[in-house]
Amino acid sequence: MTDINKTLDERQQTHGNFESHARISQALKDAMQLGKFAQLDDTQREALEMIQHKIARILNGDPNHIDNYIDIAGYSLLVSRQLEG
Repeated sequence: MTDINKTLDERQQTHGNFESHARISQALKDAMQLGKFAQLDDTQREALEMIQHKIARILNGDPNHIDNYIDIAGYSLLVSRQLEG
């Protein structure tokens, strides 16, 4: 269990406390339901959920952790490629 505890400690440094992240993340998910979320296809919904997850990490943890921003761009690119055909 030492390795997993080390990993969790490292993640808390970049992503912040899990419980507060969960509150932010769930609030963002609730807000996404206000629009046309149910009308999106699976890849669009999944991309938006992953983007929302990364936004929650930014708001809760280290806002300068570049991986979150790169991941957001990546999920957006995956959907844009699908839409382009």
